[in-house]
Amino acid sequence: MTDRTDLNISAIKARLEKERGELLHYDETDKDVRGTQELDQTRVGRLSRMDALQMQEMAKAGERRRKQQLVRIEQALERIEEGDYGYCAKCDEEIPAKRLEWDPATPCCVNCA
Repeated sequence: MTDRTDLNISAIKARLEKERGELLHYDETDKDVRGTQELDQTRVGRLSRMDALQMQEMAKAGERRRKQQLVRIEQALERIEEGDYGYCAKCDEEIPAKRLEWDPATPCCVNCA
């Protein structure tokens, strides 16, 4: 574990795991919106089809953001296990506790970000 005494590592780990669970759950419930949109073109107008396609693209963009955040969370959990959590991945300086409080998955200090 990290030697940072100004961080509550167990609380941070719990928060990261909770966020990971929420993202995975939301990803599972959002699958039907991201799937292929099949519309009966004889009953649905052009604007409704465009709206359905736009909703599909927005869902896909949300999925990409969730996947990126899941990667960041997994990396943060790895850093906790390795004892590197709380230190910048680029310059190895301490990341301020307030920054980690705001975003516990952040890998870099403000200067390197």
